[in-house]
Amino acid sequence: MNVAVVRFPGSNCDLDVVKALEGTKGVRPKLVWHEHGGLDRFDAVVLPGGFSFGDYLRAGAIAARSRSVGEVRRLADRGVPIFGVCNGFQTLVEAGLLPGSLLRNSGLRFVCRWVTLRVENNRTPVTGRCSKGDLLRMPVAHGEGRFFLPSAELDSLKKDGRVVFRYAQSTERDGRGCNPNGSLDGIAGICNKEGNVVGMMPHPERAVDSLLDPEGRSDGSVIFQSLASALGGAS
Repeated sequence: MNVAVVRFPGSNCDLDVVKALEGTKGVRPKLVWHEHGGLDRFDAVVLPGGFSFGDYLRAGAIAARSRSVGEVRRLADRGVPIFGVCNGFQTLVEAGLLPGSLLRNSGLRFVCRWVTLRVENNRTPVTGRCSKGDLLRMPVAHGEGRFFLPSAELDSLKKDGRVVFRYAQSTERDGRGCNPNGSLDGIAGICNKEGNVVGMMPHPERAVDSLLDPEGRSDGSVIFQSLASALGGAS
């Protein structure tokens, strides 16, 4: 299965995503420059993390108006899996493909550390190999990751089961401050109504090798294995 990884000026996790996908059986990733287009020949699209266009205006605001995201919008309408990580999530929100806003972290500082996530929805293309309630470890690295949505829309989001990940505590010790950015209701990732567009702030591509995790885990792998399964590949 062919997966496009869209590269913007300022992307810095694109090669990490390619490497993670290359290590997933049945997936053939390809970097695509944001101006080149041609995304309709791919089975899925990933928008990686980084600082697209220097995060001018707002994180993801300029990338959301690029040619490639216009194609992503059409693909999303056709049900093609679209996955945005960190800056990719911000871009999907700015493009109107996902609801809400991603605001400055509550502490007004860049946050870079490992967090624990709880899977709230395992019916998306990137969580199909998970069970609801699973706890996954992966890092965050962002300055604008605080998810916000007006209360009425938030209630609708939760009612529809569109919260995919929440920040959670894995032990009593890390319970305090398990939400690294002040996100509303601890939300770390969401999906659209159809479930094929998913965005998350933590970085699964940085958690696919046990050598990278202080606890020796590789929880990010299940995200990419889930995508392979959703596309009909074996992993």
